Amino acid sequence: MNEHFERLLQRAEQLITRIEAVLPQPMSAPDWTTAVAWRYRKRSSGHGALEPVRHVGAMSLSDLQEIDGQKDRIRRNTLQFVQGLPANNVLLTGARGTGKSSLVRACLNEYAPQGLRLIEVDKSDLVDLPDIVEVVASRSERFIVFCDDLSFEDGEPGYKALKSILDGSVSAASPNVLIYATSNRRHLLPEYMKENLTYTHTAEGEVHPGEVVEEKISLSERFGLWVSFYPFSQDEYLTIVAQWLSSFGIAPAQIEAARPLALVWALERGSRSGRVAYQFARDYAGTHASQA
Repeated sequence: MNEHFERLLQRAEQLITRIEAVLPQPMSAPDWTTAVAWRYRKRSSGHGALEPVRHVGAMSLSDLQEIDGQKDRIRRNTLQFVQGLPANNVLLTGARGTGKSSLVRACLNEYAPQGLRLIEVDKSDLVDLPDIVEVVASRSERFIVFCDDLSFEDGEPGYKALKSILDGSVSAASPNVLIYATSNRRHLLPEYMKENLTYTHTAEGEVHPGEVVEEKISLSERFGLWVSFYPFSQDEYLTIVAQWLSSFGIAPAQIEAARPLALVWALERGSRSGRVAYQFARDYAGTHASQA
């Protein structure tokens, strides 16, 4: 009888072990001393983990040119956050390649010695934001949860999770966490012509958006700070090219001679963005070094 009971008990323990292996597990804290930036990754088993980013790009605030207004606003907000002062969640929107993501990384490099940390989260994993916040809530460091190229299609689950965090719900609020997101869409959700039909007009001539439009605008409005980025003019683009070429050790005379090539490079790509300027500078500096 005892032997039969022990076999049943052993089988029950094995079954419980198998069930526990497939059930969602509480996210464990990483070794915070190994890095200043982490990526949140979802395993095939459904368990999430924070993986350290071993090599953060050596981007500095001084490297970013022709976006001084945007840089000042983001730097001031981030410094307030690091110092424990009131600060806002940030939405950076606008033209591609104008420095939105680079500015966030440059702020991390600037303020990491003062305790700033960054956790990058894909939009598909935003449903796990409450778990991430819970892991870092008791830490003394200040954490930016960063979502790059954020936009939602109708009905995506991460939308409501992000709304909850931005609203500061009881389960999500934490004074040492801010959300920084970049997007090419100001309202983060697709907008359709038919939605214009939901607008209403008062007798006084006022126009009021319908519920669908209000819902799409409301998510963006939950970010306390909006920072917009715009396409660069030709002169601004060439200034950025010169800055990057100088950082690669190119002499002033050669930088001046490279201007026509930089314009052709931008024309071929259909963009005068900071990213295109950086890519040209890398190509030119590499070619110049190989011919020396």
